[in-house]
Amino acid sequence: MTPAGKPHSEPTGYLQSGVDTFKEESALSGLLKWINKTFELRPGPGRVALPIGYFANVLDLGNNLGLAISTDGVGTKLLVAQMMDKYDTIGIDCIAMNVNDVLCVGAEPISMVDYIAVQEINPAMVEDIGKGLYKGCEMAGINISGGEMAQVREMIKGRRRGKGFDIAGTCVGLVPMDRIIIGADVKENEVVVGFKSSGIHSNGMTMARRVLFQDAGFRPGKYFEELGRTLGEELLEPTRIYVKEVVEMLRSGIRIKAMAHITSDGLLNLTRTKAAVGYRIHTLPDPPPIFGLIQKSGKVSDEEMYRVFNMGAGFCVVVPHEDADRAIKIAARHGTTAFEIGHTFPDEDRRVFLEPRHLVGKDNRFSRSA
Repeated sequence: MTPAGKPHSEPTGYLQSGVDTFKEESALSGLLKWINKTFELRPGPGRVALPIGYFANVLDLGNNLGLAISTDGVGTKLLVAQMMDKYDTIGIDCIAMNVNDVLCVGAEPISMVDYIAVQEINPAMVEDIGKGLYKGCEMAGINISGGEMAQVREMIKGRRRGKGFDIAGTCVGLVPMDRIIIGADVKENEVVVGFKSSGIHSNGMTMARRVLFQDAGFRPGKYFEELGRTLGEELLEPTRIYVKEVVEMLRSGIRIKAMAHITSDGLLNLTRTKAAVGYRIHTLPDPPPIFGLIQKSGKVSDEEMYRVFNMGAGFCVVVPHEDADRAIKIAARHGTTAFEIGHTFPDEDRRVFLEPRHLVGKDNRFSRSA
């Protein structure tokens, strides 16, 4: 281990941290071969309306009513919670990761179920998780209608004795079948409005932990002036929930053409549209200081930082130019800073140009542009 605060000699990336996203894509193709076959098993009410690949899917319930559905967990942010022995915010992340995805097909989230697996029952820890789930539901305007808790001592271990756990959720929302949003009619020169993130959110935490704790040797209780708090507190900052501002935009008649929850793959998430379009990003938010700390401590390239992290933009909507200002004002009413970050252009290659950083993204990676 290198001394605290001293960067290690070799650059760190997601692969070096133990996350092989490209092998994951390969494995996923085999799984999807069978998942897609299940679509044929229910052709009537409840039929699957969309192909796999969007942020959520929609089940056709009939009478123009669709049930959007998505599932997600919190990843290795749970290990930071264990390092800090603090569990009252992790439930917010679980809610956020799910409701933000359901929003992306134009649905209003209404309910979730959760799954909590524990190494052993610890009533105080479980109640703290519940506090976060409640807070997240309050912020998203949803309820939790059920769930499951499993004691799986042989399967789960963590960073603190007896407190290993995992949490995941499944969220449902409602959307009229004729108002599903998948970026089908995105046109040239439409505006990308970016919403600021609250920090790392719940993606890229494996790489962040590798760089900050293993390579740089920092302790979670170390205070950083640029962060204004300890490293552990910063990493546990909950994922921002964008439900109320986006739902108001949908109800107000703003013509949202596409939405993207900016998680792993960063702004490459914008390319998950039906229309073959690319994006020229002319303005990037100032990344929260935690990203600079990670990049400096791990000698991480811009290409890898913008592939792994949200880098300050946690959610995006694509709207016609004349609707952009109204979208920004609605976001501001809900305490979310939003601004124009770029525009669309026709592109069969679905590239994302990050002009301020001279990067071009394609096929799930960024490289230096000419």
